[in-house]
Amino acid sequence: MHIPDGFLSPSVWSLTWLFSAGGLSYCVKKVREILKDKMVPLMGVMAAFIFAAQMLNFPVAGGTSGHLLGGVLAAILLGPCAGAIVIACVLIVQCLIFQDGGLTALGANIFNMAFVGAVCGYFIYRILAKKIGGKKGIVFGAAIASWVSVVLASSVCALELALSGTSPLNIALPAMVGVHILIGIGEAIITCLVIGFVLKARPDLIYNYQEEK
Repeated sequence: MHIPDGFLSPSVWSLTWLFSAGGLSYCVKKVREILKDKMVPLMGVMAAFIFAAQMLNFPVAGGTSGHLLGGVLAAILLGPCAGAIVIACVLIVQCLIFQDGGLTALGANIFNMAFVGAVCGYFIYRILAKKIGGKKGIVFGAAIASWVSVVLASSVCALELALSGTSPLNIALPAMVGVHILIGIGEAIITCLVIGFVLKARPDLIYNYQEEK
C-alpha cells in the first residue's frame, strides 16, 4: 500500500499532500490541548513498535505478503489524533530512510494509512465498542475496525491510482481489496492480541477506557 513515486498524477498527489498537511496540523493542535504525561512516552513506544512490526511480513495468497498497518491499534491506545501522528511519523521515516513509498506520494500514503486507516478505523471501533460494551466490546470493536481500516485504505489507494490513470478502477480495486481482505485478517489478529494483553495488564492505557466500560 506504500505508493512509490511516478504512480500518482500531480493533481492527485498534490491534493493528498494538502489534505494530509492540513489533517496533521489539526491533529497536532488537538494533541497539544489534551496532552497527558503518559501520552508522550506512549506515543514514542507505539511509533517504535509499529515501525518494527511493519518490518515483519507475513505470507498472503499468490506469493504476496502483508504487514501490520497499526493505525487502529495506535488510535485505540492514544486517540485518533495522536494515532494519526504516530502513523505519519512512521511513514515519513520509512519514506526518507528506507525508500518505502515515494516522496511525492507521501501525502497520499499518510492520507490512506493515517487518516482513512487510523482515524476512520477508530470511529468504527468506538461505535462497536460502545454498542457491545465492556472488555468484550473493546476487543471485538478492535478486530472489526482493524480489518475494515485495511480494506478501506486499500480501496482509497486503488481509487487514487485510477484517478491518476495508472490502472483502471475495475482492475486496481479488486486487486488491491482482494489481497488486503486477507491482510486485514492478520491485522485484526495482531491488534486483538495486543489490545487483549493491554486490557489484562494496564487497561488504563486504553484511550477513554472509562467511557468504553
